[in-house]
Amino acid sequence: MPPAELTAGAPGRRLRALVRRVRSPDAALPGLAPPWTLVMVFVMPALIVYAGFTGYPVLRTAWNSVHLILPNQDAAFVGGVHYGAILTDEIFWRAVRNTLVWAFVSPLLDVGGGLLLALCLYSKVAGARFFRVVWFTPVLLSYVVVAILWRWIYNYDWGVVNVLLRGVGLDSWATTWLGNPDTALPALMLAHVWKWAGFNMVVCLAALHALPSEVLEAADLDHCGWWAKLWHVIVPMLRPTLLSLLILSFIGKMKVFDLVWIMTRGGPMWSTETVATYTYKRAFDWSSFDLGYPSTIAVVWFVVVMGASVGLTALFRQRGRLEY
Repeated sequence: MPPAELTAGAPGRRLRALVRRVRSPDAALPGLAPPWTLVMVFVMPALIVYAGFTGYPVLRTAWNSVHLILPNQDAAFVGGVHYGAILTDEIFWRAVRNTLVWAFVSPLLDVGGGLLLALCLYSKVAGARFFRVVWFTPVLLSYVVVAILWRWIYNYDWGVVNVLLRGVGLDSWATTWLGNPDTALPALMLAHVWKWAGFNMVVCLAALHALPSEVLEAADLDHCGWWAKLWHVIVPMLRPTLLSLLILSFIGKMKVFDLVWIMTRGGPMWSTETVATYTYKRAFDWSSFDLGYPSTIAVVWFVVVMGASVGLTALFRQRGRLEY
């Protein structure tokens, strides 16, 4: 507050009014622009970049989906023809099935494996620092490196998997893991889990260290076994973290592209085809020269992913409220 001698009389009243105006959260000083103008000055560059690299492509894709776009020809409006063609596209529905398998199975493996690794480190196993670095290292590798590495591991002649199987007398189990339609998709999912389990491990480990020690000590005083404490105490308290990881992993798997494209390009016999790889093929890899149909696939899948993400988030939030 200003000193009392400065607040007496008319100058003091003006000073008090100025102090109140400065302290007001939505007031601006004389001669300065309003706060919302300042906010827009700082936000506008980011909005321009977002509109140019995200907003416009989304709108352009939606526009392409209702047009026939061929080289050296004007775009022809076709309405919902492309959307109707999706209903009879067998390869698209095969890609949808594979993508849904990725989206519902792989997150459980990613988060479950990360939780197990975090529990190992949390229990202070020997060499915990070494294992923390080793288990997190795959996260730092690019998809190109991971794909090439696992293609070597799955090699039929000298790959680690088949060499180990032959070494223990299981020669009949050796197979072309990426060339067999029955094993290609699980093989890709295993490589993907290997890459991302370390990320989930770090998040789960941070959540474990943030758990209240009083609750864990009370469980020990009640002679609660390790598995009982894990299932009835630790996992329920980690539920918000695990649900967040599952949602993030689900969204990522619905868009999986890099690993599949580098390792199998959707083969063999469409057994690893995903919606992302099929969209890319129809747009740039096939000789159809029509950007309208792949744009339709992209729009449909964008709506599916957005709806699933919003629905899962609302569902888990509501269940959390009911629990408490």
